[in-house]
Amino acid sequence: MSEATTGRSRLSSWAYALRTTNPPPGGRVDAVTRWIVVTRAAVLPMTLVSGLVAALLAVGEPGLDWRWLTLAITGIVLAHLANNLMNDLYDTQAGSDTATYPRALYAPHPVLSGLVSRRALVTAIVLVNLADLAILVVLAVARGWPVVAFALAGFVLSVAYTAPPLRLKKRGLGELDVLVVWGPLMVGGTYYAATGTITWAVLLASLPYGLLCTTVLMGKHVDKIPFDAPLGIRTLPVILGERRARTVTLGLMAAFYVLVLGCVLVGAMPWPALAVVLALPRLAKVWPRFRQPPPDEPPPGFPVWPLWYAALAWVHVRQAGALLVLGLLLGALV
Repeated sequence: MSEATTGRSRLSSWAYALRTTNPPPGGRVDAVTRWIVVTRAAVLPMTLVSGLVAALLAVGEPGLDWRWLTLAITGIVLAHLANNLMNDLYDTQAGSDTATYPRALYAPHPVLSGLVSRRALVTAIVLVNLADLAILVVLAVARGWPVVAFALAGFVLSVAYTAPPLRLKKRGLGELDVLVVWGPLMVGGTYYAATGTITWAVLLASLPYGLLCTTVLMGKHVDKIPFDAPLGIRTLPVILGERRARTVTLGLMAAFYVLVLGCVLVGAMPWPALAVVLALPRLAKVWPRFRQPPPDEPPPGFPVWPLWYAALAWVHVRQAGALLVLGLLLGALV
C-alpha cells in the first residue's frame, strides 16, 4: 500500500470515528482512531459550540482579550474530554458499565473492549486534568478568582455526575447537571475569562444551548431505561417513565426556540440569532419519531444502536446549534 493510500485510509478512519464514536468496521485501529473513540471526541463539538456562543457574545465588549478567550475554549473542551474519561472509569469501578450495558454496545468501551488498559485510562485522565489546571492557573492570574469559581463548579459537577458519594445521574439530577454545565458554567465562564465581566444577559443567553445539550442526554437516558431501571439508576427518564420522558424531551427542544426569541426580545442576543428557526424543519422530522416507540431493530448501517432517541436529538442539536452560532456571528458582524 502506497504512503498516499495509507494516509487517505487513516484520514477516513479518523473521520468515521469522529462521526460515529466507533472505529471503522473491519478496519485497522491506529493510535489516533483509538483515542478518538476512547475520548468520545464525536461529542466534543457540543462543548465547542458553547465556547463559540460565549465568544460571539463577547465580540465588541470592553476588556475582550482573544488570548484568554482561546485558552478558555481550549480549557472547556479539555474538561469535557476529561469528563468522558472519568465517567467511563467511575462507571466501570461501580459495576454499572458491563459488556451488556449500552455504553459497551453503541461504541467500544475503553477498558472492557481492550482498546486501552485501566492504567492508560487513569494516566490520560491525570494528564488532561493537569493541562486544564495549567490553563486555569494562567486564566486565574489574568482574570482573578471568579475564573476559579466557574472552573471548580464545573469540575465538581462533572465528577459528581457519576462518582460517589453524590452520583447525580443515579438520583435524577444528571440532566440538570448538564443544563448548568453546558449553559451558565461553560458559556458564562468562557465569557468572563474573555472579558473579565459577567452579566445576567449573558447567563440568560447561555440557557438555550444548555437546553439543547440536555435533550441529547434525555434521549440517551430514555434509550437506557430498560438497562438503568433494574440497576437502580434513577435517571430522570426512569423516574418519569419512557412516554413522559419523550414528551418532556420534545418540550425542551421546543423551549430552545422560545428562549432564543425571549433572549432577542430582551436584548441578550442579537436579532440574527433567530436564524435558528431554519432548524424547525429538522425538528419536524425528529418530532414524530420521538412520539413513537423505538424500532425493534436498528436501521441498516445505524452505528450507535441501541441508542435511538439520543441520535435523533443529536441530529437536531447539531443543526440548531450551528444555526445559533451562525446567527450570533452575523449579529457580531452587523
